[in-house]
Amino acid sequence: VQLQASGGGLAQAGGSLRLSCVASGSTFRIYGVGWFRQAPGKEREFVSAITLSSGFRFYADSVKDRFTISKGDAKNTVYLQMNSLKPEDTAVYYCAASRGYGVGTYHRQTSWHYWGQGTQVTVSS
Repeated sequence: VQLQASGGGLAQAGGSLRLSCVASGSTFRIYGVGWFRQAPGKEREFVSAITLSSGFRFYADSVKDRFTISKGDAKNTVYLQMNSLKPEDTAVYYCAASRGYGVGTYHRQTSWHYWGQGTQVTVSS
């Protein structure tokens, strides 16, 4: 499975960006698609995920009600719509895919088996 993330860039506080993740290869293996982010000097952290079969979504508390993850009309595409951006959202965002996770484990990096390259999101105050 290969993942291609795009859509990062520069936004002002309060603005919006939409990230895209396109999967290719053995996509039948994918159970869920998620996003993680890593800010300078910090550990990579979970942002959001969607279980492809059920459409069930998970969000980190820090982005709940501001970010929305969704499946695209195009096959094997997942979007992360980011609204009401804050300077603390500045990070490199990584797309990831999982062969399976539990309700209590989706936030762990060890539950994610495939990773795309990162896309930089910078939010200015």
